[in-house]
Amino acid sequence: MKKIFLMLLVAAASLAAGTSIARAQNGNPMVGGAAMYSNKDIVDNAVNSADHTTLVAAVKAAGLVETLKGKGPFTVFAPTNAAFDKLPSGTVETLVKPENKGMLTKILTYHVVAGKYDSKKLMKLIEKGDGTASLKTVSGGTLMAMMSGGNVVLRDEKGNTSTVTIADVRQSNGVIHVIDTVVMPN
Repeated sequence: MKKIFLMLLVAAASLAAGTSIARAQNGNPMVGGAAMYSNKDIVDNAVNSADHTTLVAAVKAAGLVETLKGKGPFTVFAPTNAAFDKLPSGTVETLVKPENKGMLTKILTYHVVAGKYDSKKLMKLIEKGDGTASLKTVSGGTLMAMMSGGNVVLRDEKGNTSTVTIADVRQSNGVIHVIDTVVMPN
């Protein structure tokens, strides 16, 4: 248990250092070349990130804009454009078609957890779970969170993993963690 706590402590320091690198001079984290403001909601910040244009287009196609502008709080694990590019060719184009709105909504809400889970809270849950935390998503699925090499890593229901590359992007209605791979529900 002491070894896990020490690993989590080192990981917390690594996350804090990594997050501070991504901070603009005004104290707001930079994501996709734009400052993210803690007084703006998830959608209002995401539309300014050049790294999240695919996610924003998908959120619009799924009709989730008003939901993610809502009171929350929400924790969003936000895949970058590069994360969507890892999907098989044509996947995104197929998902944003009106007839596939249900599947798109399920995938997107699989990236959202009700409540505000910053990296500190995630690490406490991981420690409490002896190295793994189970997160119930808005879609009804489960994401597993764990530490790997100083980073929070998610494992989806298909066994695929995604790494948090920018943690603790605070929003007026929650927190965003930028991830490098799209996670998929069963």
